[in-house]
Amino acid sequence: MRQPIYIYGRWMAIFIASCLVLIAGCNSSNTAANAPQAKPQTQAQSQSQPNFEQQRQAAEKQVRPEVEKERQSAKDQADQSLDQDAVAAITQTQTALDAIAANKKSDALAGIEAATGKINILLARNAAAALIPVASEVDVIDAAPLDEKAIQTLDHGVSDAVKAKDYPTARLILYSLMSEIRVRIYNLPLATYPTALKDAARLLDQGQNDQASQTLLTALNTLTVIEKITPIPVVLARAAITAAEDQKQKDKNMAQTLLATARNQLQRAQDLGYVTDAPEYAALNTNIAQLEKELKGNGDTSSLFSKLKDELSSLFNRQSAPERR
Repeated sequence: MRQPIYIYGRWMAIFIASCLVLIAGCNSSNTAANAPQAKPQTQAQSQSQPNFEQQRQAAEKQVRPEVEKERQSAKDQADQSLDQDAVAAITQTQTALDAIAANKKSDALAGIEAATGKINILLARNAAAALIPVASEVDVIDAAPLDEKAIQTLDHGVSDAVKAKDYPTARLILYSLMSEIRVRIYNLPLATYPTALKDAARLLDQGQNDQASQTLLTALNTLTVIEKITPIPVVLARAAITAAEDQKQKDKNMAQTLLATARNQLQRAQDLGYVTDAPEYAALNTNIAQLEKELKGNGDTSSLFSKLKDELSSLFNRQSAPERR
């Protein structure tokens, strides 16, 4: 089983975005040079802005561990879903392949027989199931930039690359727009795998070792993959709202900042295309704004927080639905 891979490739996204921005900047440099200089900030502005930035960074730091928590939870669920008899069938198939390569026919047949025995157990126990989980991978891919303008620049770059049929560049830029926890489950197809084992055994009996090996390889390479993608911005938004509820009586300013973090993360999820058509998105923004308003007073916000968490759970479950590949 592969170890989880953490892919934090924001440097790649920044590099691509910088290149695209540089191209756009060449056309606008003259205009920028002739623009009037902005007025200096007042002393009050210069003092308040760093404080807000510090609060924002503290809020984001507070909710960031939720990504690792969600990754570990996804890994635990994936591991628990694996069927050990199916895993053993895959292992015995690989043993048979190794034996064929070593020209050990009897060992190869023994491996196929052992794999077939495990498959028969699976068929008896899971008569209605078509797919049995045998392996899993959980990756954290967080390559997307944080800046909204940088995301828009990458978005335009993808469109231009697709129009030019420069698909390799489009794929590279699309990778730089990912911020997700990806769970990949490999499944043994009960409809076809037993037939492959029987065909391989028959070919071995006929002395057709290469064909038998190819049959087993094809069976191993046609495992069905089911992916589940959880957007990191949605994970962070959920964590920020939970933290804001915890802080609503202790520190209202921090609660406000955490709600702003949630709103920003939901906007980022929208910008990255994760919640484009989600019906909950507009309601979430409205309710976050209402909560921010209510927190300034002394009213009871429990029902608003409860409603907000319910809507976010609906969005989270929708975005985390598995997809067959």
